[in-house]
Amino acid sequence: MRRKSTLGLLALLALLATGSAFAQAAPAAKPTQQPAAPAARKDTAKAAAPATAKPAAHLLDINTATRDELIALKGIGPAYADAIIKSRPYKSKDQLVSKKVLPNNVYQKVKEAIIAKQAK
Repeated sequence: MRRKSTLGLLALLALLATGSAFAQAAPAAKPTQQPAAPAARKDTAKAAAPATAKPAAHLLDINTATRDELIALKGIGPAYADAIIKSRPYKSKDQLVSKKVLPNNVYQKVKEAIIAKQAK
């Protein structure tokens, strides 16, 4: 009787081992499908590149901007615009925070839309 149960156990182990071999073989088929995803990523990267280049042309120079141009920025009102003008010139745009012209939360809203060009 022991021999039959041992044979049954061995057969069960053999089935489990073959089942795991099939389970391991299944992921090998997936790499043929993966190259399609990186190609799609390349297309989206190409499409995103021109979008990031356009805003650079529309950066507002905080050293020469008018009061109205500064007020047009999100988060900048008349008082902040006047403070920016009063504290000119700026060597870099982050001086708006270091000179305590703008609080950090307002600076975070406008930092992508501004630049501080140096006078020649």
